[in-house]
Amino acid sequence: MADNSNPGNFANRPKEEVKAAAQKGGQNSTTGGFASMDPDKQRDIASQGGQASSGSFEPGSKKAQEAGQKGGSSS
Repeated sequence: MADNSNPGNFANRPKEEVKAAAQKGGQNSTTGGFASMDPDKQRDIASQGGQASSGSFEPGSKKAQEAGQKGGSSS
């Protein structure tokens, strides 16, 4: 097996931790996030059409242009 230190990979986690996660039966293990927000706040953010996002690029930057040209192709 290849050395994969990705903590998201259950094969790399202790068996006790994997068992505890499995026993939650798909229940969300966090209390934050968009889904836990007040519906009015969700609507407000959603109505901004992505403008509320901190984003990864400065609009018009060289990196943004390169990412846009790359489109949906994989890296």
